[in-house]
Amino acid sequence: MKLITWNINGIRTFRDGIKKALDSLDADIICVQETKVTRDLLDERTAIVDGYSSYFSYSRGRSGYSGVATYCKDSATPFAAEEGLTGLLTNHEGAVGCYGDHAEFSGEDLQLLDNEGRAVITQHRIMCQENVKTLTVINVYCPRADPEKPERKQFKLQFYKLLQCRAEAVLKGGSHVIVLGDVNTSHQPIDHCDPSDVDDFGENPGRKWLNEFLHSGKQEDYRNVEEQYKESEESIDGIHTGKFVDVFRFFHPTRTNAFTCWSTLTGARQTNYGTRIDYIFADCQLTKEQFVAADIMPEVEGSDHCPVWGQLSCPLLPSYKPPPLCTRFLPEFAGKQQKLSRFLVRVDQKSIQSEQMDVLPGSQEEGERRENLHPSGPADISGKKRVFPSDSVAPQGKKTKKIKPSSKPQGSLLSFFKPKLTNVVPPTDTSTKQCEETLDKITTMQNSQQVSTTKGKESMVTDIAPEDKALLSGGSSHVFTSITTELQRNSWVFERQILKVNQPASFNFYPVTCV
Repeated sequence: MKLITWNINGIRTFRDGIKKALDSLDADIICVQETKVTRDLLDERTAIVDGYSSYFSYSRGRSGYSGVATYCKDSATPFAAEEGLTGLLTNHEGAVGCYGDHAEFSGEDLQLLDNEGRAVITQHRIMCQENVKTLTVINVYCPRADPEKPERKQFKLQFYKLLQCRAEAVLKGGSHVIVLGDVNTSHQPIDHCDPSDVDDFGENPGRKWLNEFLHSGKQEDYRNVEEQYKESEESIDGIHTGKFVDVFRFFHPTRTNAFTCWSTLTGARQTNYGTRIDYIFADCQLTKEQFVAADIMPEVEGSDHCPVWGQLSCPLLPSYKPPPLCTRFLPEFAGKQQKLSRFLVRVDQKSIQSEQMDVLPGSQEEGERRENLHPSGPADISGKKRVFPSDSVAPQGKKTKKIKPSSKPQGSLLSFFKPKLTNVVPPTDTSTKQCEETLDKITTMQNSQQVSTTKGKESMVTDIAPEDKALLSGGSSHVFTSITTELQRNSWVFERQILKVNQPASFNFYPVTCV
């Protein structure tokens, strides 16, 4: 099997198409960082790629920021997948588990650490020497320590500790572990273009953590990591012996100028003035027994980082079905909203509300907002299934339409075209008969006077017999007026409905006069 990690500096790096880019990398598991994609911006072309299953983690606080994704070939489909390191974002059965001891972290810290979309974990089955083993791949994008924001330095160190806690817990649970991604710290002087220009290079807190996380801080010891691991799990020459190995340095312990990141402001890539901050870390046993090669790919452009790859001798055993975190199972990509029947049948309001609660929040573009969004709600890390508190919050700037159930049954379309006589006064038999006779006379006179256009309605009224005029002005006149007015109103309503059906654009209404 082969796996690749690459900080792509935006999913738009794949200008020629996602599938073409993934196929060109020729790997079973492709882990990318800094996708800059939030849930509301994720489109189907990016989420669903033929021949691959994908798993995303998104920033909850800022749009176009952070984010990681793991693409697995169908032949490398994982059986479990999880977003984040704390377990707070896990609310499905396909979780990885093994969260470790979080006693050093407060509930608020755990929420903030998983709030920026910096980790995706996939769990696979591999065949190692005729034995089926579990392999857990942790794809991470570690924070950068912004010099202008001192709180980010502490945030970065907390993320490192949480990453180590989770990786060692999964390893202790019986699975092989690979941690790969953009770690944002160059480990040794050999990994930096100008280490003498960095004050107190070895005193950097990030490098001290790497010395603890990795098996040895000495590059000459990488070839004998397995023997050293057996001898001691605590320390060698005062350096803490971690449980993971820098796979690139395992195969290239003395190679210089092997950088993976360059500044774009100075065009440093042309002169190879960079740093090596993208890594593949693997547990000691897996490195010694299964890894056969590892290297960097500086020839691949499109980002300020280059890919790093590693190859193992063990084959992958794909799962018959992707875990629930797979993007193809998201409601917007599963085809649930494209069915015409959803618009033609009466939908239960409770089911609509439950679907709205499952929708993850989108991006919140607030330039002045703090880099770590403080989610509302208390933390709960005691249960097995832990839900991120902000998952049920609607995206800012988008109002969720609430459907209020009507107390009256909804009528059919034909009901709009039926005449409504709610305001008509019920006439007596005598009045009705008289009105009908009068209307007949008016109609006859109108037909006889169509040749003369100047007389109009005035002649029709003046030629009415005196007894008919008395009827119109007498006690039964209100009946005639009510009927005529209602006929006019219903005719106008009918034409308005026809105009609405035939002309959805803007138009004017003209009432029709009935005589």
